[in-house]
Amino acid sequence: MSRAHEHHVTAPEDRVPVMQKVAFGLGMAVPIAFVNSVAQLTNLIYNLGLGVSVVLLGIAQMIPRFWDAISDPIVGHISDRTTTRWGRRRPFILLGGIATSICYVLIWWVPATWSQAMLFAYYLGACLIFYTASTLFFVPLNALGCGMSRDYHEKTRLFAYGSFFGNVFAIMTPWMYKIANLDWFENEVEGMRYVALVGGVVILVTTVLPALVCKEDRDVAVSSGPEIRFWATMHATTRNRIFLRVVAVVFLITAGFNFVNNFTNYIMIFYVYGGDKAAAGTMLGINGTCWAITAIAAVFPMTWSDQNLGKARTVQLFIVLMVAGSFLKIVCYSPTYPWLSCFPTVLISAGMLALYTMAVSMVADVCSLDELESGHRREGSFSAVYYWWLKMAVSLGYLVSGLLLKSTGFDESTTVQSPSTLFWMRFWEIGLPGVLSLAGVLLLARYPLTEARAYEIKALLKQRKAQATP
Repeated sequence: MSRAHEHHVTAPEDRVPVMQKVAFGLGMAVPIAFVNSVAQLTNLIYNLGLGVSVVLLGIAQMIPRFWDAISDPIVGHISDRTTTRWGRRRPFILLGGIATSICYVLIWWVPATWSQAMLFAYYLGACLIFYTASTLFFVPLNALGCGMSRDYHEKTRLFAYGSFFGNVFAIMTPWMYKIANLDWFENEVEGMRYVALVGGVVILVTTVLPALVCKEDRDVAVSSGPEIRFWATMHATTRNRIFLRVVAVVFLITAGFNFVNNFTNYIMIFYVYGGDKAAAGTMLGINGTCWAITAIAAVFPMTWSDQNLGKARTVQLFIVLMVAGSFLKIVCYSPTYPWLSCFPTVLISAGMLALYTMAVSMVADVCSLDELESGHRREGSFSAVYYWWLKMAVSLGYLVSGLLLKSTGFDESTTVQSPSTLFWMRFWEIGLPGVLSLAGVLLLARYPLTEARAYEIKALLKQRKAQATP
């Protein structure tokens, strides 16, 4: 038997229409491009531009994640229970998208004359509102994606569309700082206000489309009901060992890279370019573009690998690329050859693309297993818990990165950092992500929810529905 026949072929009725895939993909611009841009730009604008302490900024970015511990599961659970003529998820996606576009602008429209305490308070408040709005949009969107098809491979294709289009928009986010520093503006703080206005319009358009176009699979929607109980669902997520394994892998790797959040920016500015923000901004933009283009291109080998190796093996393979990219920085952070920094960027980007795309596809498989065991479709709740742990990894990284940066002796008031500071910046930025990524590879050994098991679950659910139909 040829290898091509060893894997299942997606049935026509399980395929998601291309227009719905595109609309879903456009919706992913918010988490991939714009939510990430807040993390990428915060220190550059609020620390270097406004002088707010990196430790305070770390605290301000971490606090909303504790609020997410409440808001994410509640939004997911409510969307699981909601029944409207537009489906369970789409009303939340529409309202959340509009709110996210407004709140994104508010983060950056900050008075530069305020004291550090007032700037901290403003940023904290703006982030609390912004992340709440993005939760209202994104948790139902991801849950909708988990329920648009029951097919093992079609789920991956759908989320691959999300990664593809999300990273198309991510091409522009690394250039935001460069644009904000143009001579048109007094400084980067003023420039970012107008950059954010454009970003707000883009968010509005890309969030309205999935609310209007995407539809849940009919069988999935019918199988859900308002009798789903909140605490029973939360308990189900904590006792599902397969789900917890996926969460643990994503948490470790995300935390590893976010423990050194913004170190790359500082290393590029102060080590590679000796304090020249404008020159470093150009190279950061080039690296960001390389990141986004690589993520777009990596969608294709990732989907091939999913079809031929399965989801867990695909994630392991791409994580190894991330490990290689991390340790390549030892030689690729070069003041003589700054363009070498693009090589680790390409490897890490490809790995991140596969990790986050395949992980949500794996969570979708877990939702089908949970339906078989419990009789409920709870994509909203599982998605909420998954993304809460992802956000916790990011927010913990904000706090740790600020403390780590301080421990290196970094001084934001000078353009020349000490050799010791530059060494420890590179030590932590290279070592932590590489080690924790290796741990993620080990956690996926003998992953039980294989392609064969996923199709077995699909068949059992289909059989159950046939027996229940009078």
